Amino acid sequence: MYAVVGCNNCSNLWLLSDADTKQTANCSRCGKTHQIKKLKRFFESENHAEARQARAAILAGKQGQNEAFQKVGHVADLEREVENAGIDDREYLERSGLDANAVEAAGDVDTGSSSRSRQEVVTDALRERDRPTEDEVVDYATEHGVPAEAARDLLEKLTRRGEVSESRGRYRLL
Repeated sequence: MYAVVGCNNCSNLWLLSDADTKQTANCSRCGKTHQIKKLKRFFESENHAEARQARAAILAGKQGQNEAFQKVGHVADLEREVENAGIDDREYLERSGLDANAVEAAGDVDTGSSSRSRQEVVTDALRERDRPTEDEVVDYATEHGVPAEAARDLLEKLTRRGEVSESRGRYRLL
């Protein structure tokens, strides 16, 4: 079951899954901790896509954009439009006067160093480990060149933004 819930501190709306067994949830905008059983459920559905659509409709209504939202149809349609908008990397490079094949070949050269960002390293730790603790994520990150404090900060930010969930000291990527 998915529910659209809201923060009584900052009015942020997010989706909550009953599959998550936590007792509390943190607002991804302001960080306030809420008891899940006390959160107001604006909409509930077994279908994740329906819950996303309901959240989008509620947000549009709060901003006085119901008419514009009705023209969109469904959130998934809008996502497809965004994915197809703009130009691809190859076309961008060529329009910029660069040889896309040469750029691709240069990217294939192994320099022996990692080009992953700090955030990518932290998310990789979450992907590769089964519900790791904070210390396990930090250990992985430091092994891959991310300072321990930066890894802790990134893990906290990802959790606040709702990209990562934490339950009983264990983390998972959403």
